[in-house]
Amino acid sequence: MFRTKNLFLAMSLLMVASFVLAACQPAATPETITVVETVVVTEFVEGEPVEVVITTTPLPEPTAAPEEPRTLVICIGQEPDTLYNFGGSMLAASQVLEAIYDGPIDNRSFDYQAVILEKLPSLADGDAVIQTVEINAGDPMVDNDANPATLAAGVVYRPSGCNASDCALTYEDGQGAVMMDQLVVTFKMLPGLLWSDGTPMTAADSVYAYNLAFDPETPLSKYTQERTATYEALDDVTNVWTGMPGYMDSTYFINYWAPKPEHVYGQYTAAELLEAEESSRRPMGWGPYVINEWTTGDNISLTKNENYFRASEGLPKFENLIYRIAGENSNANIAKILSGECDVVDQTSHLDDQSELLLELSAAGQVNATFVTGTTFEHADFGIQHVDYDDGYQAGDRPDFFGDVRTRRAITMCMDRQAVVDTVMFGQSLVLNSYLPPQHPLFNTNVTSYPFDVAAASALFDEVGWVDEDGDATTPRTYAGDNPNIPAGTVLSINFWTTNATQRIQATQLMAQTMAECGIEAKLEYFPAGEYFADGPDGPIFGRRFDIGQFAWLTGVAPPCDLWLSDQIPGPLEDGYAGWGGANDSGFSNAEYDAACKAALASLPGQPSYDENHLLAQEIFADQLPVAPLYLRLKLAATRVDMCNFIMDPTNNSEMWNIESFDYGDSCGG
Repeated sequence: MFRTKNLFLAMSLLMVASFVLAACQPAATPETITVVETVVVTEFVEGEPVEVVITTTPLPEPTAAPEEPRTLVICIGQEPDTLYNFGGSMLAASQVLEAIYDGPIDNRSFDYQAVILEKLPSLADGDAVIQTVEINAGDPMVDNDANPATLAAGVVYRPSGCNASDCALTYEDGQGAVMMDQLVVTFKMLPGLLWSDGTPMTAADSVYAYNLAFDPETPLSKYTQERTATYEALDDVTNVWTGMPGYMDSTYFINYWAPKPEHVYGQYTAAELLEAEESSRRPMGWGPYVINEWTTGDNISLTKNENYFRASEGLPKFENLIYRIAGENSNANIAKILSGECDVVDQTSHLDDQSELLLELSAAGQVNATFVTGTTFEHADFGIQHVDYDDGYQAGDRPDFFGDVRTRRAITMCMDRQAVVDTVMFGQSLVLNSYLPPQHPLFNTNVTSYPFDVAAASALFDEVGWVDEDGDATTPRTYAGDNPNIPAGTVLSINFWTTNATQRIQATQLMAQTMAECGIEAKLEYFPAGEYFADGPDGPIFGRRFDIGQFAWLTGVAPPCDLWLSDQIPGPLEDGYAGWGGANDSGFSNAEYDAACKAALASLPGQPSYDENHLLAQEIFADQLPVAPLYLRLKLAATRVDMCNFIMDPTNNSEMWNIESFDYGDSCGG
């Protein structure tokens, strides 16, 4: 009923808008046709014949009315806090900045693409090289743990040719020079690039950006800079990044700093740029549009950049661009598309609570709703190494529910994850079998999958010793096996925790119902996010105090196998754990997995060991199941029905990545 009301409201708004537009049209004017002619008359009179030419005076041609400048209106749910991308990270700001900048490197389809560079460097092409350098005591380098260090007695380093910890050496006092590997990467800008004010953009502007990013007053991570030996401009279009000896960065090909206009920003300190009008509200770029005005609380207006490097391609398609700050009322924003007030409603408008309505409107040809799986994946983690076990298993500790991998597999088969996708995600997502989605180029297509199968799960439970003692499938199983860490008669009743987010509540409720079909009692409990994700030792998840816990991690171009390494288990440093900031909340520990993942992390893209070990790590992960992979979260936006070239991408955070190509109406070319 609620959905029907929403649809009726939206259609009513569309009808009202149509009537208003029709009423506002001027009355038809009769067409006036002007005839211009030349008449030739020949008269014969007495005497010599005379030819007389009579020409009527032509009226001037009517002047065609100039075409109205085209305007694109994008409605965003949130107002940016700043447009200085060294001072903030809101998605709403990224939506606007995509119009000001273009690239310099895009991140689409789990890969990277050059935009204002001639190409991305690679080892295969020779514009990235690994050189051997001599390092002496006291020289800066990166140690075996990828931390910046100074070579000195006791420092563990990787000699030249060594890509893993098993060949690392310890530097000894008085040892002398050692040879280490060093990455050198060359970037070439496209020629002729201009800032929007017409000033040439050069490699020096990229070096300026690097130094600005490294400034202590700039609130950005310094991780890469701390492992950089030099970043320099060789000429107007060439930058060279040189890593510290020992630092083998798997994403070396994106170690290019997006230029900043030193001729404008140079008058300010790094701290002043956080607030300066020229950087925080009117930043200068090289992209398709230029900021005209930011009216706080209402809109940010832009105009076409006449110096855009792709202008010869007829880009951008609009003279004017308006980001209207529309708020997060999904019903109101859908109505604004139907009425024509908005051409696009972006993902910051949180349309997901009206996903079903949008699917209906899309099917009816009233809007275009775009659902795309992103890089955020939900998973249900098994509390394999509960904090109770850190001093060895003791009587009274939580039963060792998850130590046997067969139990983890059986529970996963009892979670009807496809039903969650079909209902909670409206069929727009997919069930995962790995920490990588199927569209990732490194996804292992041979990993084991665990479809919903009560019979197969029941057989595994029986094998482990979890039996249906009373013959009633609606009651929990009890333990009759030989694991000394599970007392005989223990009921298969486990806590299933997550945050109080609506989508997670719906998903866990559905999975708890299907788990009950297998004889598992899942006791659901929901936490505020701040409490749920608190660090250990007191946090429920990262303090390792849970049975099953659902939350999300990010994946991306680089597979996140490191999340389940043994040395990432949260716990006291003095006891050999990673500290309470460790990511491996399940406590999973597997030597083969560690070896495969670390070998992959120590390799560079393009080297055979990179692909081989990432594939192997996934295979072990899917076999051992430290977590049950669930589904990918969605990104959702909506546009007018005749919009073209609006392409949401899984790995590009902003759907505005190709805003210069956005178009609608007849100019879309059908």
